[in-house]
Amino acid sequence: MSPIKKAAEMTERELARYIDQSVLKPEFTVDEIKKWAQEGIDYGCATICINPASLPIVAPMVEGTSTGLCVVCDFPFGLATTEAKAALAEMYCSQYDIEDLDIVANYGRLRSGDLDFVIGNLKPTVEACHKHGTKVKVIIETDFLTPGQIADGTRCAIKAGADYIKSSTGFVTGVPSVGATTEVVAKMMEAAEKKIKVKGSGGIRTREHFLELIDMGVDRMGVGYRSTPVVLGMSAEEAKKLAE
Repeated sequence: MSPIKKAAEMTERELARYIDQSVLKPEFTVDEIKKWAQEGIDYGCATICINPASLPIVAPMVEGTSTGLCVVCDFPFGLATTEAKAALAEMYCSQYDIEDLDIVANYGRLRSGDLDFVIGNLKPTVEACHKHGTKVKVIIETDFLTPGQIADGTRCAIKAGADYIKSSTGFVTGVPSVGATTEVVAKMMEAAEKKIKVKGSGGIRTREHFLELIDMGVDRMGVGYRSTPVVLGMSAEEAKKLAE
């Protein structure tokens, strides 16, 4: 989207609305999930992005706040069958009030050029989510893709009816993990042609990078729980006082 003003002129609360705060590490204890989710709520982030197992923990925490739930699906590999992806999405969205569902595309098939498969593998999930009023973000794991494949993946998400195209899971191994560089985001935005929103995720750890992506027109960003105070320029204690 076109920002209402330059990112450097925005308040911390305005900036926080661009953030899905990631609380996704599989080793987190219940107390750690609660701690990082609560900090995201205090900052006023758009959503807390969590694993499905964390839904019963975090769902009660966001009730009555300006922060929503974002749940990942078929994460982080995207290799479930079409039927399994859709069934999981239906299960999550029918049981919880979920604002966004971030589904991982089968990026191996994307790299193979099997675009019809990628679209067909995503479309039933999108339909299941939209039935419940949940928006869908498609993750294409751009670290493994060429610029042409990033463009193809973006167009696949559009054809599947998704609401956002998203760069990365943040759980890449085996190759350098660079995530949402300005070059990657620019390629996604170019291919999007304003037909789908763009979420940058992975490697957003500095305030300068965060503000630059907003000024480019990114709609949402996945930011790790440790990086949120850095990109906002606000401590957890300041956020808590602001939320009171």
